[in-house]
Amino acid sequence: MRPVIEVCVDRIDSVVTCSKAGVDRIELCAALSEGGLTPSFGFLRQARQIFRGKIMMMIRPRAGDFLYQSDEIEIMKEDIALAKSNGADGIVFGCLLADGSIDAPLCRELIEDAGSLDITFHRAFDASADLDVSLETLIELGIPRVLTSGGQPDVWRGRDALQSLVRQANSRIAILAGGGITADRIAEIIGATGLREVHLSARTTRASAMQFRRDDIPMGASQVMPEYEHRIADLDLLKNLCQS
Repeated sequence: MRPVIEVCVDRIDSVVTCSKAGVDRIELCAALSEGGLTPSFGFLRQARQIFRGKIMMMIRPRAGDFLYQSDEIEIMKEDIALAKSNGADGIVFGCLLADGSIDAPLCRELIEDAGSLDITFHRAFDASADLDVSLETLIELGIPRVLTSGGQPDVWRGRDALQSLVRQANSRIAILAGGGITADRIAEIIGATGLREVHLSARTTRASAMQFRRDDIPMGASQVMPEYEHRIADLDLLKNLCQS
């Protein structure tokens, strides 16, 4: 039995690809280069028209750490309300205290705001001070799923920790493996860890159709990124995963 396939997407053409491939679930976000931020509601509404599987919407108001101020928390709450009313099936969030522990009081607030929506606690988990303690906190909170690379830069290097987390979870919470995971190693990782859900972007690069170009004018202020390349979900790769 193949694992649940979740694909993180920040473009509408990637949503179309996921729909064609038969992907189980998508994580809708903006700015994958920043680890994913809250997407626009135009994006959510359009994605809902295209994709019939489960849509999880990222709730992350900014890049950087996961210690949020009161005004940022209000943004998250507003975004959760809009997610509920615009077709999202679930939300994805993560919040920590300054000491690296899970911010349980804030999590409880956001869980209450989410109501019947599905919830994933994202890779803020990997930035927490103690993965075993953090996992127990999430279980106590009743969060159904955690996205993690096992506290390592990528899933492959975190596979031993993931195996340990699966054992510790003991079906009390779903362990969703994500972070640098590649399609060619999914079967091996599942065999080594006992995981049942995987999260990846499965992207390929497509050249821009722009004929007139200004490569010397980057849209980012601090780093020159390729403005004329598009990173989109790979249809053939995802079809192979979903039909295996």
